[in-house]
Amino acid sequence: MTTLVALADPSQPIGVFDSGVGGLTVLGALHAELPHERFIYLGDTARLPYGTKSAATVVRYALQAADALVARGVKALVVACNTASAVALPSMHERYGDLPVIGVVEPGAQAAVMATRGGGIAVIGTEATVRGGAYQQAIARRRPDARVSAVACQVFVALAEEGWTHGAVVRATAQRYLAPLFAAEAARRHCGLDEPVPAAAADTLVLGCTHFPMLRPVIREVVGDEVAIVDSATTTACATRALLRARGLLGSDDAAPPAPPPQPAVASFLATDGAARFAAIGGRFLGREIAAHEVELIDL
Repeated sequence: MTTLVALADPSQPIGVFDSGVGGLTVLGALHAELPHERFIYLGDTARLPYGTKSAATVVRYALQAADALVARGVKALVVACNTASAVALPSMHERYGDLPVIGVVEPGAQAAVMATRGGGIAVIGTEATVRGGAYQQAIARRRPDARVSAVACQVFVALAEEGWTHGAVVRATAQRYLAPLFAAEAARRHCGLDEPVPAAAADTLVLGCTHFPMLRPVIREVVGDEVAIVDSATTTACATRALLRARGLLGSDDAAPPAPPPQPAVASFLATDGAARFAAIGGRFLGREIAAHEVELIDL
């Protein structure tokens, strides 16, 4: 069933949602790319994580979150959640008709295909993202000969939310998850060999969860400098700009480069539970402090 959506206007805000605070990394990238736009960010903190839920539950939760943003008059929806993008995007396109809806999976897959040298791509994400195979399918559509390995790294989510982004525990966790994906490259590096990485080895890593950029330094340390790391936040922001421009919905004339924004995001924040926790943890993901009074609690 298609939900009736009022005709969008360039002055309206862009709606962004995630199961929690991880999507704030996408919000930061969106504001950097679209500094003159306004945003409404919704974190469904009462029901996170989406990554361990069934597909049917993820679709239901995602539609409820999107409905709340549509009701506030957004001109576009950015699904800043890999799990929801992987599972619920078709249902959202059907429900909202012509309203622009952008997920993080397709832009991330495109960036991975452009980054890989030999066609070996590793994807790390939540259980639902990996199980659903959305990245694998999106990459295969663009490069049928690509060799894609995918691993669920659920512990990374908890580490990022706790602010554990470095140290022995984080490094050991990263090695446990990533070593099997990059064993050939790691062996070549540590043995000091000059031969190229075998064709079977992955040379590109997709961070298929919006929490994972918080752990990028330790991930880089484990996989080495020669592995391309793809964070879909930037490519999603570029895709959003392109779609808004095509629809005539950009909030300002972008013919000239805009002045640098004064802070990482201009947004209204919504959460379904724990305003204080959202503010405390979300500030780390966004790159600026969020006060608890800035967060409006809503019920889905």
